[in-house]
Amino acid sequence: MKRIVLFLVTNLAVVAVISVVLKVLGLDRAVFDATGVNYGALLAFSFVVGFTGAIISLLMSKSMAKMSTGAHVIEQPRDQAEAWLVDTVKRLADRAGIGMPEVAIYDGPPNAFATGAFKNSALVAVSTGLLQSMNKEEVEAVLGHEIAHVANGDMVTMTLIQGVVNTFVVFFSRVIASLVSRGNDGRPGPAFFAISMVLQIVFGILASIIVAWFSRHREFRADRGAATYLGSPTPMVNALRRLGAVAEEASLPAGIKTLGITDKSGIMALFSTHPPIEQRIAALQGARGE
Repeated sequence: MKRIVLFLVTNLAVVAVISVVLKVLGLDRAVFDATGVNYGALLAFSFVVGFTGAIISLLMSKSMAKMSTGAHVIEQPRDQAEAWLVDTVKRLADRAGIGMPEVAIYDGPPNAFATGAFKNSALVAVSTGLLQSMNKEEVEAVLGHEIAHVANGDMVTMTLIQGVVNTFVVFFSRVIASLVSRGNDGRPGPAFFAISMVLQIVFGILASIIVAWFSRHREFRADRGAATYLGSPTPMVNALRRLGAVAEEASLPAGIKTLGITDKSGIMALFSTHPPIEQRIAALQGARGE
C-alpha cells in the first residue's frame, strides 16, 4: 500500500511542478489568451486521461497476462517439475523479502514474465519452451530475474513513467492543436480535434522511446538481482546465452512484451524494451557498468 500511495503522491507532484513552471513563465496566461483554452482544466484533464489508463492496466495486469498467454496457475503441483518450480519461486521470494507470487506455466517459446500491482501478490510465469530448453540452474536464474522485477517494484515504476508520459502527450498535443487551429476569434477551430489526435499519435510514438529506455535500464538491475539471489552471475549469464539463440522466437503478446525476459533488437532498438543480450552478459561479467 505504501508504494501505491507513493506512486499517487509522486504523480500529483509532477502535475504540481508543471503548473508552477508554466505559471512562473507566464505560459498559463499565454495559452489561455491565445487559444481560449482553460489551462487548469486542460492540465487536470490530461492528468486524468494520462494516469487512469495506466493505473487500470496495472490493477488488471495479472488477469490480462493470464488471458493473453493462456497461462495455467499452479494451485496444486501435478508432478515433480511443477513442485520444483513452485518451491524454487518460494525460495527466491523469501530471499527477496516479498510475498509468495502466483506461479504459472504457459505454452510458448522460451520466455518468462512477472506482473502484478502489488509486490506481495504478484504473478511469475514461465513458458513450456523455457522449461524444456534450459537446465534447472538456468531456469532458476530466469526466475530470480523475474522475482527481482517484483522486488524492485518495476511494475509500479513503469506505470508511473507511462502515466507521466501520457499526461505530457495529452496536454501538449491539445495545446499545440489549439494554437494551430485557432480562428480569427482566437479560439480553437473545427480542425482542433483531428490535429490533436494526430499530434497525440506522433507524440505517443516519440514518448514510447523514453518508456523503452527506462524499461531497458531496469533489465540490468533485474539481472543483477538474479545474480545476487543465486550467489553468482554465471547461471544468469548461461541463461541469457541460451535465450540469445532463440531470441527471434521468444516473443510475448504485445500487451505484456515489456514484462518478459527477452525482446527483439536491431533497427528498432530505440523502441526495444530489453537491451541486447550481449550487453546484459557484459554487464554481469563486469565488462561494463550499468
